Amino acid sequence: MKKICILGSTGSIGTQSLAVMRENKNDFEVCGLAAGHNIQLLEEQILEFNPRYVYIKSKEDAKSLSAKYDKQNVYFGENGIEELLDNCQCDTVINALVGIKGLVPTLKAIENGMDIALANKETLVVGGSLVMDKARKKGVKIYPVDSEHSAIFQSLQGNDRKSVKKVILTASGGPFRDFTIEQLKRVTAKDALNHPNWIMGKKITVDSATLMNKGLEVIEAKWLFDLNDDQIEVVVHPQSILHSAVEYEDGAIIGQMGKPDMKLPIAYALTYPKRKKLKNTQMSRLWEIGSMTFESVDMSRFPCVRLAFEAMKKGGSFPVVLNSANEVLVDEFLKGTISFLDISKYVEKALYTHDYKEELSLDEILELDEKTRQKVYEYVGV
Repeated sequence: MKKICILGSTGSIGTQSLAVMRENKNDFEVCGLAAGHNIQLLEEQILEFNPRYVYIKSKEDAKSLSAKYDKQNVYFGENGIEELLDNCQCDTVINALVGIKGLVPTLKAIENGMDIALANKETLVVGGSLVMDKARKKGVKIYPVDSEHSAIFQSLQGNDRKSVKKVILTASGGPFRDFTIEQLKRVTAKDALNHPNWIMGKKITVDSATLMNKGLEVIEAKWLFDLNDDQIEVVVHPQSILHSAVEYEDGAIIGQMGKPDMKLPIAYALTYPKRKKLKNTQMSRLWEIGSMTFESVDMSRFPCVRLAFEAMKKGGSFPVVLNSANEVLVDEFLKGTISFLDISKYVEKALYTHDYKEELSLDEILELDEKTRQKVYEYVGV
């Protein structure tokens, strides 16, 4: 039985991970759960899965949980997740945290020799070299949970990595795929949160609307699969049936198709190389689907993809600034402070006005993250 710890258990990936475990109770033991503020849902999860180790952000909530559940070790605060990971002797950590705050817990889990099922793409965007180097040295495996990277991972099985020509990341195009720039000027947060194919958290849904999510996935793919900058391509595929593909030197393209359901990549990350039967993940018969279409990305309407490629190629501090600026700007867009197009505008400004550094330590990454956030808040007048 595999012991699992979930960071971000009350979010979209966290709850779907628990759904996978609920369907395969004999295969998994939930030993740790970490949540932010949703204490009500966390309590429901504690009652159902009985984890020994629990984290919640606030001290008051932690006191409340400790008073109710005497069998659980409860952690809280800035270093609480790392403390949980130091005590929770699990096999695999599902990192479903949102944003750069997933980086330090990933490094702690690697330090403790725990395999990672990675849904927190920002970990590799800002700290790819650092994370992959530490994982190699510790013999830790990192399994992708993003549907696109899971598709690439699956499409690589049984093939020589040296024969890979490129990977093809597919994007639905989001809710504004056919919008003109004039229309994009007027879209609201409510519009952006209405994704045509996937049910996700707010931040990633807005990132999918700007296509920054695809840009971040480009950088993540580079580190996960040890790719050169010119080995990654993005294509718009509105139906979200082909989740991504790998093109080989002989011209063959191998991809993974399936229903747009995150339970499938979650389960594959947890059970690799085996597969488990899952409920409601079966795709319709191919003739019922009808057809699949593919389009190039319009970089003029969705410049975040271009900015991500530029940040990847420049490397060093660029991806950190890209991510930090975007996190602030998505939050401000959701609050109604800035417009949809302001996101890419201010990300680009932050990228090309910062002091570039080729290599960064963990402390330098975190320091640059904070500096970038302060600078972007000044841009938007907050």
